[in-house]
Amino acid sequence: MKPVHRWRRWLFAPLVYLAALLLLLEDWLWDLGARLMSKLAGWPPLHRLESWLRGLRPAAALIVFVLPALLLFPIKVLALLAMARGHALLGVLVILLAKLAGAAAVARIYLLTRPTLLTIGWFAATLDWFLPLKERWIERLKASAAWQQLRTLGHGIRHALAHRGSRRGTRILRRFAALLRSRRH
Repeated sequence: MKPVHRWRRWLFAPLVYLAALLLLLEDWLWDLGARLMSKLAGWPPLHRLESWLRGLRPAAALIVFVLPALLLFPIKVLALLAMARGHALLGVLVILLAKLAGAAAVARIYLLTRPTLLTIGWFAATLDWFLPLKERWIERLKASAAWQQLRTLGHGIRHALAHRGSRRGTRILRRFAALLRSRRH
C-alpha cells in the first residue's frame, strides 16, 4: 500500500466512525419514531392522512418525504441561536426533540410512501447505493476495538444495575412487609 493511501485511510477512519455513530443514532431515532407513530396511527384524523399519503403520486410523495426536514430546519437554527446566547440546555433539548419528531415523521412517511418513492429511478438507485454503504460503515464501527470495549462496559453496567436493582427491590419489599406486619399487631 502506498504511503499516501495509508495516510488517507488513517485520516479518513475517524470520519467513518463518526458517520457510523450518527447513522446508529439516526436508526435508533427512526425505530423509536416509527413505533410512536404506529401507535398514533389509530387516531381517525391521522388514519385519514395516512390513507391520503399512500395515494400520492411520486413527485408529491417525494415532497412530503422531504417536508419534515425542511420544516424543522428553522427550529434547529433557533436552537443553535439559543445555545449561542447562553441557553445551552434549552438548545440541546430543542434539537433532540426536533430530531425525534423529524425522525418519527420521516419514518412513518417513508413507510407509507416507500412503494411510490421506489418508482422514482434516481431515488431507488440512491437507496440501493446508500443502504449497503450504511451497513458497511456500521459493521466497521461494531468491529472496532473501541466499540467492543464500550459494549463490554455496557453489559457490565447493565448486569450491575440488574443485580443491584433486584437486591434493592427485595430489601424494599421486606421493609414494606415488615411495616405492614407491625401495623397489624
